[in-house]
Amino acid sequence: MNIVQKMEERLALLQPESLEIADESSQHIGHEGARSGGGHYQLVIVSARFAGKPLQQRHRMIYEALGPMMKNEIHALAIRAYAPDEI
Repeated sequence: MNIVQKMEERLALLQPESLEIADESSQHIGHEGARSGGGHYQLVIVSARFAGKPLQQRHRMIYEALGPMMKNEIHALAIRAYAPDEI
């Protein structure tokens, strides 16, 4: 299972209606995080679980779902998190 698949599996806890993960690690070759093995990713996620929650709380929910991946496999994560009525 690759990193994106692991991310998708863990983010399933948030019951996303839509989930897009782009691996941009190849654009950061030589970057400090890339040397230590962590990748760079763009995430767009739509979930009813985000309704009524501020952006900071949405990000915390995502970080919690990804758990230890945030310490090793993921060096940088750009997040766009929406409730269904916001798209």
